[in-house]
Amino acid sequence: MADFSVCPICNLRVLTFELERHANSHFDDEDIDKDFELAQQIALDLACAPSSPPYIPVDDDMQCETSSRKDRESSFLKSEAKNCNPGGKDIDEKARILSSVHSNETQPQIGQGLMDLLKNCLELETEKTTTILCGNVDHFQSSHSEDFGWGCGWRNIQMLSSHLLKQRQEAREVLYGGSGFVPDIPSLQRWLEIAWKRGFDKQGSEDFDQAIYGKRNWIGTTECATLFRSFGLRARIVDFVSREIDIRSSEVGKCVGNMAPQVYGPMDRYLSKGKNVVSKAVPISYDVKAKPKVQQALIDWVWNYFADNKSRISGNHGILVSQKAPLYFQHDGHSRTIVGIQMKCQRNGPMQYNLLILDPGHTTESLAKSLKGNFGWQKLIKRGVHTLKKPLYQLCFLDPGIASGEEIESLKNLHSIRVEA
Repeated sequence: MADFSVCPICNLRVLTFELERHANSHFDDEDIDKDFELAQQIALDLACAPSSPPYIPVDDDMQCETSSRKDRESSFLKSEAKNCNPGGKDIDEKARILSSVHSNETQPQIGQGLMDLLKNCLELETEKTTTILCGNVDHFQSSHSEDFGWGCGWRNIQMLSSHLLKQRQEAREVLYGGSGFVPDIPSLQRWLEIAWKRGFDKQGSEDFDQAIYGKRNWIGTTECATLFRSFGLRARIVDFVSREIDIRSSEVGKCVGNMAPQVYGPMDRYLSKGKNVVSKAVPISYDVKAKPKVQQALIDWVWNYFADNKSRISGNHGILVSQKAPLYFQHDGHSRTIVGIQMKCQRNGPMQYNLLILDPGHTTESLAKSLKGNFGWQKLIKRGVHTLKKPLYQLCFLDPGIASGEEIESLKNLHSIRVEA
């Protein structure tokens, strides 16, 4: 039977799987004035309605709404009628609408949590190692039918969001209007537009003409930080750059010249933003003499980050659980999520490090299968120093706590921490 839902904006009954698209259409500027007028009228009708409304028969293929859903929609509409801006441009109202009709991202059911499966496999390793992991993180995969080839940045934001919603109560209360769910990509795009309209990263928003909903542009650490900062989270960016790097592509100069004058991090100039429907990487050639120094600087920073606030040892195998959030890991052409780091002692040699990474390019099912069977997961998750072949890297990390007052205003301007090696 078909599943129907009621749009909380216009009160029309639509198919449930069409609800998000239908609700998002109300954000078009030319229609939003009419939408708010309609919301006011509906709220007045609800307020004046008799206490025992007449019975209205429905077809068998229509699902009855629960009373809690009706109460939520009624309260939402009354709030719209009471507080809405007559001009229809109030950003807070848009955020309230978006949080009330959010669409959470569906995920494959894998049973046990992915991070628990990873810890189990690490416990079974025979080599002497010390591993630091962050807490719960859900994996979000790119979909061939939806975002393959351009959506990795959004998927990493979803991974970070899953951790924040489950591990940090203060973040759960403010993220995405307190909805408690990880939004899908179209909803995240709307939230980023709201962040821009609230004044966060104004210069960066110009690269997208202040509109990203429905587009396939690549995003990077600046957009990740902007989105989280708009909720008061202390998102920061750190760049790892070689002092001796020589960028030899004439195309790079053209790309930089067409962008806003301020560049927040080295990766931003290599991400094609602008008006293209599908982003393309800028061809670059490098002088890579200084790569090992950049690699080691990155590894040292990640180790110190997770080790700074570790809480407990899991089992007897030196597995430490950190209170820190995972890291958004950006380099030329792709981004992934760092969920931990491992150090292995070697006889008569230096320590060997592996980053533990969740890649949106892998399927959640394949990750879970390899971890459950303790076979092949190392190739999917472990990344040694020798695999870090790019001369430029960026991380987005989140300091604890929620900003307020003047600090919120300071978060609107993005600046990166530069680490040269």
